Amino acid sequence: MPQERISRDDVSSLIEARRELGEDMEPAVIDAFLDRVEAAAEERGAQRRPARPQPWNDGRGEQLALSIVSLGTGIPITAIAAEQGGIVGMLVVWAGIVGVNFSFSRRR
Repeated sequence: MPQERISRDDVSSLIEARRELGEDMEPAVIDAFLDRVEAAAEERGAQRRPARPQPWNDGRGEQLALSIVSLGTGIPITAIAAEQGGIVGMLVVWAGIVGVNFSFSRRR
């Protein structure tokens, strides 16, 4: 609910309420008025402040980096696996690379 601007009448009412209620209630009257001033100031500040755009980070940059690193390291690992284990070794290596990339893409 929008707060109205605090006027001179509001200040006059504060002073009058303070007089009528006496010194015992003075702190409560002043605290209530200060709360109202603070709320009005916060609202005015929020109206003046432009909405901040949310940073664009949906994780695609991280996925792209992992994909590039996977391909870059996958080539020499494939050569080593092909020499040592043949086709089965290559399949194991690439199943591991695909598994890492798939689990990373599903982590959210």
